[in-house]
Amino acid sequence: MNVEVTVLRVFTDPDGNFGNALGVVDASTVAPDDRQRIATELGFSETIFVDLPQEGATTAHAHIFTPVTELPFAGHPTVGAAWWLRENGLPIHTLQVPAGIVQVSYVDDRTAIRAPAEWAPEFAIHDLSSVEELAAADPAEFPDDVEHYLWTWTDRDNGHVRARMFVADLDVPEDEATGSAAVRITDYLSRDLTITQGKGSQIYTTWSPEGWVLVAGHVVCDGHKHLG
Repeated sequence: MNVEVTVLRVFTDPDGNFGNALGVVDASTVAPDDRQRIATELGFSETIFVDLPQEGATTAHAHIFTPVTELPFAGHPTVGAAWWLRENGLPIHTLQVPAGIVQVSYVDDRTAIRAPAEWAPEFAIHDLSSVEELAAADPAEFPDDVEHYLWTWTDRDNGHVRARMFVADLDVPEDEATGSAAVRITDYLSRDLTITQGKGSQIYTTWSPEGWVLVAGHVVCDGHKHLG
């Protein structure tokens, strides 16, 4: 078995720097029972397996795996898969994941998904007083039985925040850019945000009082890997 994995970085800054690595795989090339093994071997925070849509279709199906488990929904894999499909001449309007149907849109050089805020997993939200306090936080000092989202304002008036995400329970000590966490913090604050996470990744969100959040960002391709 020779599996081609496209390696993306999702939620880069506008210059293509930073971003969270993602493996994207054509699901038809992998038996369902092999998906977890491949995601574990790759070691990315998530790998997404995409069923390519039929010609003329505007929806696709996908399954998302961390190194240790399958997820019903995640932000950076769905944004990355939507970008990957358009790059392959298969732009979509919706993406079906186990949690339900994700709305997809393409605006200028950003790819966006829109999903119910309730799909984002629960985690501990830590409201910090300064960027310095955020930078000094040590993932090892936070319990590993729950996920931790640390954030602080950098420009409250314009909705700019700085954030970090610790996900030891999914074998990811610190996630560089987390779309589902962006959904949760946007709903928590009930306003549109520009989030700088990790070393400098950028996530743009739009809040809806109906309980939906749009998450958008830039994506770049770092090439391909082949697994036996």
